[in-house]
Amino acid sequence: MTLQNKKVFEIYRWSPESGGKPYMKRYEVSLSDCGPMVLDALIKIKNEVDSTLSFRRSCREGICGSCAMNIEGTNTLACIKKIPDGNEPLKIYPLPHMYVVRDLVPDLTNFYAQYKSIEPWIKKKTKVVDSEQLQSTSQRSLLDGLYECILCACCSTSCPSYWWNGDRYLGPAVLLQAYRWIADSRDEYTKERLRSLNDAFKLYRCHTIMNCSKTCPKNLNPGKAIAEIKKRISLFS
Repeated sequence: MTLQNKKVFEIYRWSPESGGKPYMKRYEVSLSDCGPMVLDALIKIKNEVDSTLSFRRSCREGICGSCAMNIEGTNTLACIKKIPDGNEPLKIYPLPHMYVVRDLVPDLTNFYAQYKSIEPWIKKKTKVVDSEQLQSTSQRSLLDGLYECILCACCSTSCPSYWWNGDRYLGPAVLLQAYRWIADSRDEYTKERLRSLNDAFKLYRCHTIMNCSKTCPKNLNPGKAIAEIKKRISLFS
């Protein structure tokens, strides 16, 4: 086996049962019988080398967001991140500044609670007569760049403001989702949604660092959505 057919992966390991400190463990993977993506290598390691390695995964197509992690210093999805060429070890960590359940599995309890807090569904004041609520083409187009968010948390965990204020600042992922419902023509609670977000910590901890937009694996722009929320609030106030 030649050197170029092998790749070393250095993976963050920690389990609550061990009682020890986190550490990096090295695994050597043969690339000649491994898929091209980082997730392929992780699955191969778990199946053939170390069954104790823990990570989340599901769709393998960049749709579910389950396999979000920090690879080579960037938050991304392991299923769409290609294994890079070269002999340098590939370093893999869980999403940063999150409590870790085990190995590469972060605790997303707070993240999902924040998502629930924005009430991510259509809210109506008038009685819905028809089962369908139609939109024009232009109205529907306002949701482009918003509905594609898969809640992988890559953007929020790349945001310094979220690192330090994650208990009160909603973060770019949840704020992008909040704007998705504000921008929806079928929703009738726009003012109430904006009033709820008009808070020094929920919204205004954003300092437009733009790490969120740089790291999003779906190429969305949470920073722009946050700016639109601020703009809407200024118009209604």
